[in-house]
Amino acid sequence: MSPRARILAVCSTLVVALLAVAAFAPLPFSIAYPGLTANVLGSDRGQPVITIEGAPTRETSGQLRMTAIVATGPDADIRLKDVVSGWFNEGRAVMPRDSVYPVGDSPKEVDKHNRKEMKESQDSAVQAALGYLHRSPKDVKVTLRLAKVGGPSAGLMFTLGIINKLDGDGRGGDLTGGRIISGTGTIDANGKVGPVGGVGLKPKAAKRDGASVFLVPREQCSDVTEELPKGLKLIPVKELKDAVSSLRALSAGKAVPSC
Repeated sequence: MSPRARILAVCSTLVVALLAVAAFAPLPFSIAYPGLTANVLGSDRGQPVITIEGAPTRETSGQLRMTAIVATGPDADIRLKDVVSGWFNEGRAVMPRDSVYPVGDSPKEVDKHNRKEMKESQDSAVQAALGYLHRSPKDVKVTLRLAKVGGPSAGLMFTLGIINKLDGDGRGGDLTGGRIISGTGTIDANGKVGPVGGVGLKPKAAKRDGASVFLVPREQCSDVTEELPKGLKLIPVKELKDAVSSLRALSAGKAVPSC
């Protein structure tokens, strides 16, 4: 065997060995799927998701549904075959594990972190909604309840739910216009809407549960347009006021922004 042939044989053996190791070694990825959606204007486990004290509330119509994803756990054993399968399945997404679980290596640690982020998101949603309506938190008490959901991505929909219960569209009607409106996005106390993880899967969950409109952080439009379910209208939002004005326009039959 010539020196060149020996080198090629050795290299080929190494490549095969590396591929074999990759095929059976755990990889630092998570596999995500479309998760639940929940109507923040409705109830969860027999209690209203949004409870308001200190101010009159209105009867609402339609729905405002937050969306979530489900991902394999931080300690899940993900192999090459799982990653390859996820890449070729439109109903799944392969995500770096650190992007799904930036804190914690165990389900217990992750759950604690997600609950903390959810609480902070709810507090910001209350502040943003009351600030938008020029209401004082000293006079109006808002309680948010939603079990089995963690993280900050429901912030926008919580905020819209509070506004709808207190003020509707500001003209005697409902922000939803009687539709099933779904969406996602973090929110801060000043009403700025931010990006979320797994956004490409969320329109699928929204459409599955009957939504005709999906609110998405403006900077993530390109992440959801490629595999958007048919019949689902995308509305980009950068701030709370964008979401409210777009829903008012939609309810009135006027043109709204799109991705």
